[in-house]
Amino acid sequence: MPAQLIDGAAIAARTKSEVQTRVRELTNLGHRVHLVALLVGGIDAGALYAQRQGEACRAIGIDYTLHKLPATITQKELKHEIRRLNADASVTGIMMHLPLPSHLDAPRLQYEIDVVKDVEGVNPANIGYVVYGHTLIAPCTALSAVELIKSTGVRIEGAEAVVVGASQIAGKPISLLLTEQMATVTLCHIATKDLKLHTRRAEILVVAVGKPGLIQPEDVLDGAVIIDVGINRIALPDGTKKTVGDVEFDTVRHKASHITPVPGGVGPMTVAMLLRNTLRSAELHFGTTK
Repeated sequence: MPAQLIDGAAIAARTKSEVQTRVRELTNLGHRVHLVALLVGGIDAGALYAQRQGEACRAIGIDYTLHKLPATITQKELKHEIRRLNADASVTGIMMHLPLPSHLDAPRLQYEIDVVKDVEGVNPANIGYVVYGHTLIAPCTALSAVELIKSTGVRIEGAEAVVVGASQIAGKPISLLLTEQMATVTLCHIATKDLKLHTRRAEILVVAVGKPGLIQPEDVLDGAVIIDVGINRIALPDGTKKTVGDVEFDTVRHKASHITPVPGGVGPMTVAMLLRNTLRSAELHFGTTK
C-alpha cells in the first residue's frame, strides 16, 4: 500500500492561519510585527524570493521591509547596519538573504543578529539553546521537518531516527531537535562508511543532502516516516526540467508509511516556519510570549 502523503502545503496553510490570528492579537494590543530583510547585491533569484517573502508577510499582517544594499558593501558597514537594526525598537525580526558576495563573512555577520530578532535561527547562540534543550528560535528548515513528522501522529520519543546530511541549517539542527523530542538519533554525513546500514533501521528518516535518487527502496525500512528535504532540478529526456528530492519518490513511497513529496512538502512548510519564527521574535521582543 502506498505511503500516506504528508501534505506540506496544507499544513503550512493551517500554520499561517494560526500565525495570522496571533499577529492580529498583537496588533490590537498596539504591537506591530515588523520583519526587515537584508539583500546584498542584485541577484535576481534573491530579489524574487524577497518579493514573495514580502507578499507572504503582508498577507497575514506582518510589516515587511527589504533593505537592498550594494554588493560592494564592506564587512564593517554591513555589521553596523545589522547593529542599527538590533537597536531599532520598531524592528522585531531580522534576516539576511544568502549567498553574500565572497568578500563578506556570512557566519560572522549572522552572529551579529540579535538572538531575539534572529527569525532564521542562524545565530550560533540560538543553535546553542537547541543543544541545551531550551530552544528559543530554531532554523526554519529544521523546524519544518520536525513539524511534518509530528503531523503524522507517529511517536517520536524512543524512535530510531536517522538524519542524512549534516548542514548547519538542516541536518545538524534537525538531529538536535529530534534529540530534544527524545528520539534516538544517528546523523550521517559524507564520511559515513555504510549509509544503508543506518537508513535501513530508521523508523524516521530525514534526508537533506541535495543529491537526487540518493535513497532507493532497498535503503528504507518498511513503514518508515520519510522527510525529504532535498530540492534538485534535473533534466528529463525530452529536455524539460523537473524538481525532485533526494529520495526516489515513486518507488520508495511503496515501502514508507508516510512521505513528503517534492515539491509540496518541506518547501511550503519552511516558509510557514519563517512566519512563525517572525511571530515568535515579536512576542519575545514585546514580552508577550504565551
